[in-house]
Amino acid sequence: MKSIIKKLLPPIFIDVKNYFNRKKDVVSFKGEFENWNEALKHTTGYDSKLILERCRESLLKVKNGEAVSERDSVLLDKIQYSWGLLSGLQKAAIENDNRLCVLDFGGSLGSSYFQNRNFLKKLSKLDWCIVEQSHFVDCGNNEFSGNQLHFFYNVEECLQQYRPNVLLLSSVLQYLDEPFKWLDKLINLKINYIIIDRTAFIDKGPDLLTIQRVSKPIYEASYPLWLFHKESFLSFFTEKYSLIGEFPTIDNFRIHINGRVGTYCGFLFEKK
Repeated sequence: MKSIIKKLLPPIFIDVKNYFNRKKDVVSFKGEFENWNEALKHTTGYDSKLILERCRESLLKVKNGEAVSERDSVLLDKIQYSWGLLSGLQKAAIENDNRLCVLDFGGSLGSSYFQNRNFLKKLSKLDWCIVEQSHFVDCGNNEFSGNQLHFFYNVEECLQQYRPNVLLLSSVLQYLDEPFKWLDKLINLKINYIIIDRTAFIDKGPDLLTIQRVSKPIYEASYPLWLFHKESFLSFFTEKYSLIGEFPTIDNFRIHINGRVGTYCGFLFEKK
């Protein structure tokens, strides 16, 4: 019966195992650059309208119940949970009278919200606040915002209305031109918990700036990407946060570049 159902699924859906096995073949990393602007010259950039449109199309199907799950704009036939992320969210809610307010920095159009909402629906209060590029926020406010999901152009605008008890940084820091400048600003917000998910780390220092190229079935694009040295990255938190735990992410493939090896990790931090 299961095999028959899979045959009946529209071709826009990809089974989870097949997608994550193929992802290492459609995502590649090449080059090493001295600075962000130099790397940017060789890419299409992350603000491409194509990325927004692909994300929009897929997440509207999830929102409207026409699809079960989405990842990287690709529709999947079942949800692939990040259990470390979900554990962190639930821990934060339990310690806050069953109330959860998430500042999802760089959260697209709500990928992590839609991924985890079934596990969070019994909370007494849930607010999921996304800070994104302006064209994502415009789209989010027009087509995705509601009682729980909110979109903002910057952190300050979000904090005028909400008091997050979780800061979520999922697959975002490595795509920022000055990630540690942003991280310093976000750490100084003194939010109770910080969850890092789907972030790439290199086995040997220093940090490495490269180019990530993406092809179908995701979308055709390229953008600069940082591979962080893990020990140096973790030391950035030690003054104000304690590391509660490290967890594997759904991106479980390795990156091989210039004799170094990169892997994806997630972390849960608690304010000291």
